[in-house]
Amino acid sequence: MASVDIVDVRKDFGAVRALQGVSVQVRSGEFVVLVGPSGCGKSTLLRMIAGLEKISGGEIFIGDRLVNAVPAKERDIAMVFQSYALYPHMTVFENMSFSLKLKGVAKAEMDKRVREAAAILGLENLLLRRPRELSGGQRQRVAMGRAIVRDPQVFLFDEPLSNLDAKLRVTMRAEIKSLHQRLKTTTIYVTHDQFEAMTMADKIVAMHNGVVEQVGAPLDLYDRPANLFVAGFIGSPTMNFFRGTLESGGTRISSDLLLPLSAAPAASEDRIVVYGIRPEHMRLQADGVPMEVELVEPTGAEAQLTGTIAGHQVVLLVRDRVNVRPGEVVRVGFDPQAAHLFDEKTGLRLAA
Repeated sequence: MASVDIVDVRKDFGAVRALQGVSVQVRSGEFVVLVGPSGCGKSTLLRMIAGLEKISGGEIFIGDRLVNAVPAKERDIAMVFQSYALYPHMTVFENMSFSLKLKGVAKAEMDKRVREAAAILGLENLLLRRPRELSGGQRQRVAMGRAIVRDPQVFLFDEPLSNLDAKLRVTMRAEIKSLHQRLKTTTIYVTHDQFEAMTMADKIVAMHNGVVEQVGAPLDLYDRPANLFVAGFIGSPTMNFFRGTLESGGTRISSDLLLPLSAAPAASEDRIVVYGIRPEHMRLQADGVPMEVELVEPTGAEAQLTGTIAGHQVVLLVRDRVNVRPGEVVRVGFDPQAAHLFDEKTGLRLAA
């Protein structure tokens, strides 16, 4: 196991700066998830850690060693790709042992490592099969096994579940987290799926346009997002936003709509803000604010109601069975303790 320190790292593709001075600390044994929309720079950063992309500026340390100029094969890392990258003509055993064979590991030791990894991943009965004879989940396990046998200082995962169906993604997500808890190897995992990030990470690094927007434990980002981007990206369904003016009793959205606040920043009367509240912190309430329902999405355990309040589109999460149809008007209450405030110009969170 080793720590990974990313210090003011930049990446330029010609005149385009893809990473704009990224700094992240990954402690030894930690499971860190880089999350963000497509094009935010997360996979580029992972490839730079792996040595597959050159660094335009800054420094990357694995343990105490500066690895900027160290070839990928000498960084003592193992990477699992989205595409599995298995050799189609080799058996599972041969795929998993290939890197050890290149390093000249003794046959008995190689056999021992492969069988230990296969036992961890439930591949013992598949060692003589070829990739074409495996399901998607089994292929991903083989790719993980190939990484495990190397006993690296750091595991790197680049969107490894993207090619799997929804049910298998849930299973593999649990398996990867369980594997980390067993091996305790430092892990950096890239995904665009905020649900994966929330359920798997010890620490999340939220990225956008080549910049780190916030770093913290999953519930820190959920409960106290640093800005509008993090507030809108983390959480599903996404947070609802209303533009309004601060008053002593709350946030004025329109002449007849004042949204409640438990506390407001000092000396902020008449300040233009964005009021945010998550769908699960709103509720059907007889004396609440009117919402015209546009869409009803029942999922069994809960229902999502999409509609408009004072010209703002919102989503309400209801955990009781409701008999509501599109076009109807329901009344909605807000939990003032769960409201968030953001500066309208900078997008930064405002502390009460």
